[in-house]
Amino acid sequence: MNNTGIRDGVREVDVVVIGAGQAGLSSAYHLQRTGFVPERDFVVLDHAPRPGGAWQFRWPSLTYGKVHGMHALPGMELTDADPARPSAQVIGEYFDTYERAFGLRVRRPVEVRAVREGGGDGRLLVETSDGDWSARALINATGTWDRPFWPRYPGQETFRGRQLHTAQYPGPAEFAGQRVVVVGGGASGTQHLMEIAPYAAATTWVTRRPPVFREGPFTEEFGREAVALVEERVRQGLPPKSVVSVTGLPLNDAIRQGLADGVLDRRPMFDRIAPDGVEWADGERVDADVILWATGFRAAIDHLAPLRLREPGGGIRVEGTRAVADPRVHLVGYGPSASTIGANRAGRAAVRDIRRLLDQEPATV
Repeated sequence: MNNTGIRDGVREVDVVVIGAGQAGLSSAYHLQRTGFVPERDFVVLDHAPRPGGAWQFRWPSLTYGKVHGMHALPGMELTDADPARPSAQVIGEYFDTYERAFGLRVRRPVEVRAVREGGGDGRLLVETSDGDWSARALINATGTWDRPFWPRYPGQETFRGRQLHTAQYPGPAEFAGQRVVVVGGGASGTQHLMEIAPYAAATTWVTRRPPVFREGPFTEEFGREAVALVEERVRQGLPPKSVVSVTGLPLNDAIRQGLADGVLDRRPMFDRIAPDGVEWADGERVDADVILWATGFRAAIDHLAPLRLREPGGGIRVEGTRAVADPRVHLVGYGPSASTIGANRAGRAAVRDIRRLLDQEPATV
């Protein structure tokens, strides 16, 4: 490993980690644990204004008690959290404590604009809003929050009401007295519906496919099978789907109540959007003041475009965490490692691979 150097105004390290959410912090922890020194051998760049990853942007009504499957970061448990506090606060404070406890020295806010070849020396050039970095390897842990997916439907631009995405969801009180159409069959869509229904004048739930509600416990074997299906997509170079799209929605008490109350009365996807509502091809229509798109997110990897890693199928082909087209690049929190526990494991695996890669290559001076 090298001490940080500066060549032609470009700072040199062994590894650049992009993103300081669960995946990025896990990767930084394992880098440090295996002997890499923060700010000397590796650097963590994060575009968010403060610690917390995407959690810091979650709506206030998503309290910590409503969070499903939040797995602790490696080396430090999250204990004594108040379930009534907003998850953005609880997890933001936890991440902040974690960064300081392990001295990870995350640089923020830093926007990574592009990653490209570094000029023939086998290194990567990471161009940012705070100057450029040269690295022998890259861990990309940028998640999906910055790329909300907005479907397009005929008439969308004519709608006179409000359209917003889960990424902009402010909490339920803002929809008081309004007619709200919620689009999307995932966990966010059902959570939004059940929160908004007591406030709204009316709610309508539409999804492209009938929702699948899963009975019984989420066993380790079932989880492995679901992750394997997502992993197969990225191995083929297809855009990853969420694990939830494979597992279905857990049929818990809140979901059962929503079904019994008629709040989770799903309708098929509408065919067009009118100025004051949504319409189906058979002539049915629903008046609406708001369309809330709970339609998920896509991987935020546009900054990797100069490396030409995408396959014809639209995704990056990944083996483990390593981009098949470029062994210097690891994607953590991508596809099968998008869950919090998956991100922890992937961070460890990426560091193990990078250690092997760098030990095989002569260090540049």
